[in-house]
Amino acid sequence: MKALIFNNKVVDVAENTFEVHESLVWMDAPDECIAGWTLTNGKLVAPAPVPERTYAEKRYKEYCRLRQFEMQFDDKEDGTTTWEDAINAIKTKYPKP
Repeated sequence: MKALIFNNKVVDVAENTFEVHESLVWMDAPDECIAGWTLTNGKLVAPAPVPERTYAEKRYKEYCRLRQFEMQFDDKEDGTTTWEDAINAIKTKYPKP
């Protein structure tokens, strides 16, 4: 397996090399190497895994997508529970551990 390197980052992986611009370089790579790996001290290194977001972070992201004040106003005017239903759906989707 060959990795195509640009600015110390793997931008492509291929079985066989092909002609590329002089700013790019090919090097041997392990089979599990994919684009996004970095070249550090002459070795190809996989990126650190992204930590799983907490339930609170996931909830917050979805809460931000709601137009909560508008929903609350409309619920008061219309006698509905749209806002409450939306909040409960998010809490059900991402329960506290």
